Amino acid sequence: MSSLPEIVLTEECMRDGLQIERIVSVEQKLELLESLVAAGLKRIVVGSFVSPKWTPQMADTDELLARLTPQPGVTYLALALNRKGFERMRAWQPLLTIDETPRTHLHLDPIFIKRNTNRTMEQQDDTWYTPIQEATAKEAAIGLSAAWGSNFTGPTSRDARVAALERQFDAWSEAGKTVVSMTLADPMGWTAPSVLAEDLTLFAARFPTIREFNLHLHNTRGLALTSAYAAISSLGEEHRLLIDTAVGAIGGCPNCGNGQAAGMIPTEDMVQMLESMGVDTGVDLYRLAEASALLSEMVGRRLESKVSLAGPMPTTGDRFYSVDLPVIETLEEAQHFRLGPAVCEGKPRPWLGSGSVSRRS
Repeated sequence: MSSLPEIVLTEECMRDGLQIERIVSVEQKLELLESLVAAGLKRIVVGSFVSPKWTPQMADTDELLARLTPQPGVTYLALALNRKGFERMRAWQPLLTIDETPRTHLHLDPIFIKRNTNRTMEQQDDTWYTPIQEATAKEAAIGLSAAWGSNFTGPTSRDARVAALERQFDAWSEAGKTVVSMTLADPMGWTAPSVLAEDLTLFAARFPTIREFNLHLHNTRGLALTSAYAAISSLGEEHRLLIDTAVGAIGGCPNCGNGQAAGMIPTEDMVQMLESMGVDTGVDLYRLAEASALLSEMVGRRLESKVSLAGPMPTTGDRFYSVDLPVIETLEEAQHFRLGPAVCEGKPRPWLGSGSVSRRS
């Protein structure tokens, strides 16, 4: 499908996902990272440089990086939210890839910005222009957080989104910089497919120098994957679309009011969707399901990816279900695609007549 934008997936289960779960060890994180790489993921956020007081799950990011053995072709990323965090992150170059594009980013919700960054909108107004004053590069990026709405203040209008983006775009342009990238974050799960499709069509026309769009969508109301599809369908082959996903649909911001119920786009489900569209992701879905099972064991709860619960589409003969497969009812039995027939041993096969059960493996 040549008319589609270039699609790049950024794996966030180790950062956005683990930041809201029980603390796991560095050894477990390294095992999970190895599993993600083995599945074919090429762009992975491994942690963040934030306050261990408020996010103790990320306190071991430096130790993790010190013990990480980088694999060829894999881009390792991390998150930093302030100058101190960026200084810590830069100490790990070139192991970490850092996007040095100067950027501005505006929060649209006065409640969320205070809860999430302990800053006010007035403080944002006083400082958002600083990157423009300090920039030496010729290209720049703009962005929004809580772009479509807030659990605390309700929906955000399209006019408000456009105004905030134009404010940044015009300021960069007046400074002689070309804006080439836009990030749209939806931490509280307020966007919907039709809204996002209309927005991106409008933004691509209104800001023609922007060729790259970054989406960070939370799945709080179950619309993130369909919204991502709408985004893919709204852009052309001249665009690059980066989509944040997380294995097992794990993730969530503790300051949004939804906790683990927020989640992100499940990486497994996104890969399955892209492959069904004819997009070669280079990801092995069966290995990704194994990574999801490992992650589930680490955090001690069931995860929400449909592909990891039910299995990928078996598209080749060696993956077709056995004709001897019995009745499958439970989630545990559905794992036969990765664990083999032992998990459904003793289940009936009524189509073979009364009393027919599975043979022992």
